[in-house]
Amino acid sequence: MTKDVLLSISGLHLDAVGGEADDNEAIEVITPACYYNKNGKHYVIYEEPVEGMAGTVRNTIKITGDRVFEIIKSGLANAHMVFEKDKINMTQYETPYGELLVGIHTRKIEVDAREDNIAVAVSYALDINDEKVADCNIDMNIKALER
Repeated sequence: MTKDVLLSISGLHLDAVGGEADDNEAIEVITPACYYNKNGKHYVIYEEPVEGMAGTVRNTIKITGDRVFEIIKSGLANAHMVFEKDKINMTQYETPYGELLVGIHTRKIEVDAREDNIAVAVSYALDINDEKVADCNIDMNIKALER
């Protein structure tokens, strides 16, 4: 895999009673990113602009095998979200508007790592301040740029 990659992340949130939330809940981001592999773990780093505010959020994605997927946010938002198959992980999610206690109940993590492409699919339930708010899916694709 090259250092310079194109990262595509799409996410969908379904409301707590199982129906699809309004269309504003679907998210897709395509952005250039930096990739590296250290000690058998995949890392992807990218900057995320925040709409309506000056500054960015630096995101570091860490993939450990097919059991652990982490998103570490720093800057305008700060959090260390751990998605670990069949486990519940809690984190403080700091935003410019205040802090939230976020619970992540990971059901599925699938990783397909190839020489020039890594695909990741994560399915989880999301709690905020001890209240279930959504069932969520993240689909991520990391593609090497031409050498």
